[in-house]
Amino acid sequence: MKHLFPLLSLFLWSFGALAQQDNKSLIQLSGVVVTEEAFELPYTTVYNKTLNKGVISDGYGFFSIVCQPGDTLYFSRKGYSSSPFWVPDTLTDNRYSIIHMLTRDTLTMPDVRVYPWPNKEAFALHFINMNPYEDDIRRAQRELSGESLAFVAARLDADASLAYGALTKQQNTKIYTNGQLPQNNLLNPYAWSQLIQDWKAGNLGRQ
Repeated sequence: MKHLFPLLSLFLWSFGALAQQDNKSLIQLSGVVVTEEAFELPYTTVYNKTLNKGVISDGYGFFSIVCQPGDTLYFSRKGYSSSPFWVPDTLTDNRYSIIHMLTRDTLTMPDVRVYPWPNKEAFALHFINMNPYEDDIRRAQRELSGESLAFVAARLDADASLAYGALTKQQNTKIYTNGQLPQNNLLNPYAWSQLIQDWKAGNLGRQ
């Protein structure tokens, strides 16, 4: 029984020493992930392959992870080449800071031109049958011509603004002819002249 207490004390002391040594071996590794242009690279995955744990950097590329000396870290992000980092095994402090850079993972591809025709024969047929004068500008000019606008206006229902305009015109005419006979275009030579000119030009037939 006397020999049991020294052995138990030695075991507890050894266990405490090992636990203390393991606590000292943990390192709080912090840093910033940047690009080749020295810009912060947000939301980068930092994976500790040794401990099978990982973190993701914040919106400014900052990260912080717990590791041990000699661990292997992998930095990866979409569009960039994965890059390893080996934690130095000579560290004595429990805190360590780094700046890790990732390079773009780009692949130069030859130029690809997309045509709306499946083959040369279809292009030749479209080229022969196309109308070079039927473009967007000419279609817009035709739709906005005076005849087209008059045709559309004749089929529009009267709204409040048109009714107010007609009423205002009637009131102005009544005020202008106040105390006189109302105006009659049947006896207006200018109106008859304009009617004859429109008739000769064919404008009445189009309307």
